[in-house]
Amino acid sequence: MSSRDLPQFPLLNFYATAPYGCSYIPGRLARSQVATPTHFIDTETYGQLVRAGFRRSGVFTYRPHCDNCHECQPVRVPVEHFAPTRSQRRSLARNNHLVAVERPLVFNEEHYQLYLRYQIERHEGGGMDRDSREQYAQFLLQTQVDSRLIEFRDNGRLCIVCIIDVLSDGLSSVYTYYDPAMGHAGYGTYAILWQIGQCQHLGLPYLYLGYWIRESRKMGYKARFQPLEVLQQGAWKPLLADAETPTSL
Repeated sequence: MSSRDLPQFPLLNFYATAPYGCSYIPGRLARSQVATPTHFIDTETYGQLVRAGFRRSGVFTYRPHCDNCHECQPVRVPVEHFAPTRSQRRSLARNNHLVAVERPLVFNEEHYQLYLRYQIERHEGGGMDRDSREQYAQFLLQTQVDSRLIEFRDNGRLCIVCIIDVLSDGLSSVYTYYDPAMGHAGYGTYAILWQIGQCQHLGLPYLYLGYWIRESRKMGYKARFQPLEVLQQGAWKPLLADAETPTSL
């Protein structure tokens, strides 16, 4: 992606970070393009940035800007045309008893402990499995846009936590973590299906799922949610279903 792909943001500046080790493809270096100053990025502006391929981590708004790699591709689900697969319908049926409740976007020790268990089990050695309470709060609880925290419980037991941004044309799935001891339950799949359902209920056309990387098993699951659109050269285009990389969620 280049600066030519950017909409006009007269109050914002964009800079490229120094190279750093890629978290998804071993042996590669990554760079990010960052939008500043953060206090000018409200929900409306952020929605425009998301449509141009940006994401946020806390109040840090960025998109990939690597020198010799273009594998990170923004994807979104056009929810009007989404049709769940047989396995996705099973996930819905298996988990439709979960109770979803919106909670304040503030620190919660129970949420934090679930986050640590999820990171240790699913992403051990990735760095986030050692996040302090402050790092967790900066990553997921700091925001300047319309963000929501949704928790899912089964008879009082905390199962899933989702952070979601509400945009004018859809929902942006910021981060989801869940009880890793219940891997057979398909909580990750169910969380995305629930968000698609919320888009449909609210009349919002898209669920933005962040970046898809063909070579990354961590990202391959996103291609299961069809139809899926990918941002390439400044335009959203269909991503073929056979692009999926085998993985689990």
